[in-house]
Amino acid sequence: MQHWQIYKKWNEKFFHECYAAYKAGRAAMDPSVNWYKGEIGFFDFYVIPLAKKLDSCGVFGVSSHEYLNYATANRDEWIREGESLVQEYLSMYKNFDK
Repeated sequence: MQHWQIYKKWNEKFFHECYAAYKAGRAAMDPSVNWYKGEIGFFDFYVIPLAKKLDSCGVFGVSSHEYLNYATANRDEWIREGESLVQEYLSMYKNFDK
């Protein structure tokens, strides 16, 4: 529920954390395998429904509708760019030790 650039920044950081855990043997599955589809599910089943509830109850005033707009726009952007971003993440962190 933030601007695309902020979402992308934190998505990359979380991917790096999960991928580093996988490479270190602390996670059983390579996160890159399902990262793209997992993010779509995260938007569809958590972020967007939450943003809709916040919008309908108006808890954040006019910002509530803004959060919903960001959530749906970020999902759309992820659909367009997500697969290439995952590949970019992999190329950046494939040989990263930390």
